[in-house]
Amino acid sequence: MSDKRQMLREIEWDVQETRSMTGMTALDSRVMEAMKAVPRHEFVPLGARHQAYYNSPLPIGHGQTISQPYIVALMTDLLEPTADDVMLEVGTGSGYQAAVLSRVVRQVYTLEIIGALSERAAESLRRLGYSNVECRKGDGYEGWTEQAPFDGIIVTAASPNIPQPLVDQLKPGGRLVIPIGMPFSHQELMVVEKEESGGISVRDVLGVAFVPLTRSSSKDE
Repeated sequence: MSDKRQMLREIEWDVQETRSMTGMTALDSRVMEAMKAVPRHEFVPLGARHQAYYNSPLPIGHGQTISQPYIVALMTDLLEPTADDVMLEVGTGSGYQAAVLSRVVRQVYTLEIIGALSERAAESLRRLGYSNVECRKGDGYEGWTEQAPFDGIIVTAASPNIPQPLVDQLKPGGRLVIPIGMPFSHQELMVVEKEESGGISVRDVLGVAFVPLTRSSSKDE
């Protein structure tokens, strides 16, 4: 199996390589500890476990991927999480991002539109003891109104626009971290911060490549 220590070194290297774009020279130590603690190999298919700690995305089936570890760490850090936060994730995928986030906040709610992935992620998270993560199948664009408002929202698929329902479900002062753009074209990772007035400020962080955010409710397989 590939080396987790090497993965962590490569994350730190990527932080330095992208600092002119992100403005960041290091990630929060709590985020790096979470990256160290979460067993990424448990969230990738058996056939890819020898690549689990490569600093790269990997396919997880159903046309979806587990994100590059650097991007997982960066997006987690951009939320500026605190120990008492309640976060929403849109796009559970394998459950890896939710597992990382769960180690730095109080509660994570995570939505996945593909039923088989949602069930698999929920089983993995239960088996590994991530008791502060709740999974649900659903259209992430619409958020999770019953559990709102959230201290932060992370979206792990590219949307053509900033979803207003997610902005509405943020607490004032809360952050939405989301890739914006169309499939197979330029996408930009953005931080959307909700102001006390209800307005938003938006900051571009980094060019990225994500699978598209799916809206169809027919993705059950």
